[in-house]
Amino acid sequence: MKTQNYFLELGLVNTLKIDRLTTPGAYLMAQDGKDVLLPGQYLTQEMKEGDLVDVFLYTDSEDRLVATTDTPKAKLDEFALLEIVDIAPFGAFLDWGLPKDLLLPKKLQKTTAVIGENRFVRVVYDERTHRLIATEKLGDFFEKRVKNLSPHQEVDILILTKTPLGYKCIVQNKYEGLIYHNEIFENITIGQSKKAYIKTIRKDGNIDLSLRKAGSKKSGSSSQKVLELLKENKGIMPYNSKSDPELIKEVFGMSKKEFKASLTKLKDEQKIEIKDTGIYLKD
Repeated sequence: MKTQNYFLELGLVNTLKIDRLTTPGAYLMAQDGKDVLLPGQYLTQEMKEGDLVDVFLYTDSEDRLVATTDTPKAKLDEFALLEIVDIAPFGAFLDWGLPKDLLLPKKLQKTTAVIGENRFVRVVYDERTHRLIATEKLGDFFEKRVKNLSPHQEVDILILTKTPLGYKCIVQNKYEGLIYHNEIFENITIGQSKKAYIKTIRKDGNIDLSLRKAGSKKSGSSSQKVLELLKENKGIMPYNSKSDPELIKEVFGMSKKEFKASLTKLKDEQKIEIKDTGIYLKD
């Protein structure tokens, strides 16, 4: 059963009562008596006075609090990968799924904004303007004391960025985690939400992750990774033991020595064929 919000909460989904229907739309009320307009374009024929409705609250182009039945790509204190759709001297505007774009102020950007780029941001409340804005400077938002999590536990992650070691992730929307390259046996993309498993919780609060549960039948060995990547690429990949070490690291997430050992193992098991043109999966 729905419970009416006690007060209006910016940046979140609120459950509010339809107090009155007017020409501009419906005025929705919280228990404390404060109300907000839900524009007519969001009304349905079923809505009537006294009903409880779920709406997201944000500010319109004139900085007035307004309600919508649309859900943004990220709410207050959430992370998302958003596209830059416009640029102004004071910042960039991001498409977050609502009529009014989300501002990413220039001072909160990591690099100069370019239209069409995707930026990983967190939606935050700006104390100065009393608006919702975006920030790319995420370090201060990660909690360093990990609570109620333990090794082997399944967690929700959001892929943040690629690094030389692996992929940085946001864990449970509050902690920083890392999936090492040699733990990745599938294609992953920035901004993707996935399930993962905790390997280690480090003293600095960072979490080492795996995409596979401990004891999974799919081995986490380097040779298994080569095999999985071959299968994903229709059984042919243009790499062998003579390939450039940096290229091997980029594609397979392992050293050249480890890669060569993996090829030898797979060849001895008669699972692959190695040629000058690359490696080939045997039927």
